[in-house]
Amino acid sequence: MTDPAPSQLYLVTPGTFELSSFPPILASVLDDREIACVRHPAISQDADRVAREADLLRDVCHRFDVPLVIDAHIGLVERLGLDGVHLTDGARNVRKARKELGPDRIVGAFCGASRHDGMNAAEAGADYVSFGPVMPSPLGDGSLAEEELFSWWSEMIEVPVVTEGRLDGAVVARLAPLTDFLTVGDGIWDAPEPAAVLSDLLVALDQSDD
Repeated sequence: MTDPAPSQLYLVTPGTFELSSFPPILASVLDDREIACVRHPAISQDADRVAREADLLRDVCHRFDVPLVIDAHIGLVERLGLDGVHLTDGARNVRKARKELGPDRIVGAFCGASRHDGMNAAEAGADYVSFGPVMPSPLGDGSLAEEELFSWWSEMIEVPVVTEGRLDGAVVARLAPLTDFLTVGDGIWDAPEPAAVLSDLLVALDQSDD
C-alpha cells in the first residue's frame, strides 16, 4: 500500500473585507504558502459588493494560479470568471450547479457531519465533499464531524474530502493523514502577519510532509 498524499491547504477568506487592504494580505499568504484553493464566503447582502470582492480575489488568486470558489452564488461563477462554487446545503443543489457550470468548474458541497449527505453529494457530481466542524463552532447545526467519518471516507470514497471549521495544531496532526484538504482562515486574518500565524498553526502538517 502506498502512503496517502499529504493534505493540501484550502484557504477561506473573511466573509467580507476592506476592498483596498485585504487583497495585498491575501497575496502575501499565497506567496508564502502553497495553497490548493481559495474560497470566499461572500456574506454581504449587497450584490455589487459581492461582485467587487470576488473580482479582487480572482485577480489575486489567478496571479498565483490558485482557483477561487464562492459560497452558494452559482450564477456569479461564470459571469465573474470564477473557478467554481461551494454549496452550503449538502447535496441539494449539486446536480443543478453541475448542469449550469458544466464539467470543468469546481462544485463542492458542505455536508456537516452527515455521511449520507456526503455520499449523495458525491454521487450527484461534487468535486469534493466537506465535513465539519471538527472543533466546537457555530458552523452547521453544531454537530461535530468525528475522526471516524474522515477515516471511513478516505478508505471507501474516491471523491476528495475537506475538513471544515477552526483548526488547531492537534487537529491538524490528527486529521491530516485522513483528509485531502484542510480549511484554514479563521483566526489568521486579524493578525499583523497572517502568513506567519498560518505557518505556526501548520507546523504539524509540515512535519508530516518531511
